[in-house]
Amino acid sequence: MNGRNILTAEEMRAAEACAIAAGTSVETLMERAGLAAAEAVWRFAGPLPALVLCGPGNNGGDGYVIARALRDRGVDVRIAALAEPAGDAARAAHDAWGGPVDALEEAEAAPLLIDALFGTGLRRPLAAEASGRLRALAEAARIRVAIDLPSGASTDDGALLSPVPDFDLTVSLGALKPSHLLQPAACHMGRIVVADIGIEARSDLAEIAQPPLRAPGPDDHKYRRGYVLVAGGAMPGASALAAAAAARGGAGYVVLVGEAATLPNAVIRRPAEALEEALADARVNAVLVGPGLGRDERARRILETVLASHHPLVLDGDALWLIGDQARFGRRSPPAIATPHEGEFRHAFGDGGSKVDAARAAAARSGMTILYKGADTIVAASDGRAAIAPPAPHWLATAGTGDVLAGLAAARLAACGDPFEAACAAAWLHGRAAERAGPALIADDLLAHIPAAIAACL
Repeated sequence: MNGRNILTAEEMRAAEACAIAAGTSVETLMERAGLAAAEAVWRFAGPLPALVLCGPGNNGGDGYVIARALRDRGVDVRIAALAEPAGDAARAAHDAWGGPVDALEEAEAAPLLIDALFGTGLRRPLAAEASGRLRALAEAARIRVAIDLPSGASTDDGALLSPVPDFDLTVSLGALKPSHLLQPAACHMGRIVVADIGIEARSDLAEIAQPPLRAPGPDDHKYRRGYVLVAGGAMPGASALAAAAAARGGAGYVVLVGEAATLPNAVIRRPAEALEEALADARVNAVLVGPGLGRDERARRILETVLASHHPLVLDGDALWLIGDQARFGRRSPPAIATPHEGEFRHAFGDGGSKVDAARAAAARSGMTILYKGADTIVAASDGRAAIAPPAPHWLATAGTGDVLAGLAAARLAACGDPFEAACAAAWLHGRAAERAGPALIADDLLAHIPAAIAACL
């Protein structure tokens, strides 16, 4: 299900240390990184005259290798350095360059800017002079490339330690880092490619990849494909969106209990008073509660009735608001997915650390799989696994799109029974349906594009 590894700064240092202990020198790793990055830059930008900004550490050392490799291809390359190289490997790369090196404050702009000032592990803001010079040179360039991470971006949490220009390409060395996909840093990365530097590392954090979905076979029928029950509430439009998304998302049988707005004819509608009877059906594979539920006493009764059942659950919106702090300790034996946005997450689980750390902590406390949605979306399981969704269109920031995501999560949970796999698949399908829907989408538009997103996964 999940794709490329995502390594924190500490994990990346440990992976490099393992490679060095196994006999690969720092100089060899730096040469690999620089040559691989230069290849990516060449393919992206071609023979544009380039200015490479080098810092004093190993990221700057990579920059000297990049400059030398581009010069060998016939590119007009200049280097501007923030300071002298601080380590043996970086000094060796500087010496192998052998050409002039300007001071950063005196550098003249070039059509191609390559930022190799600081990469993984930056913990403090850039000095104001260096930050201002980086921004000025970036504004004057036609194409901007960051090596590993844009200088000023934290590695692990998506934070910006200093103002960061918008880059057209970021070449990540060895593996993705959390800030390549976490906001606000992620929106400055441009296209992201990973350069192989010959290290191997595994992590409990990965990028969500296209899910391998199974098409129905000759032995399947509507119940075997997944029976989703949606508990409606005060706002029938929200529950209708969720039910329609569950039906479009691959569930074979969808029932909405409660009032409903316009529904596909394939979705069965039952009155609110039939909730207990509907929940007694052993064929139900997943229950969704929360979209449009409301927060009054009637909503509480609906939620309590659902929580008393023993079906796998998807908890969204108002359900999470009503549960509140109980979500920290509400362990259930059937699997459950919670789909909070930031406000709901803080209300139910509190806050602390990076978005990945917060989602993991909430999953561990509650026993639920957490689908922490937003401009960046995290899926975290109670066993410590976590995944970050690839970027999705920001047009999704509109009413009702979360109800569609919850319906997709319920459909995938009903189909596969694994809450982590279901939540990852839902997040991926949601983003791809939004891409197909195009700009100025509304939540209703997503429904028509879910089947095409699914078709790409079969």
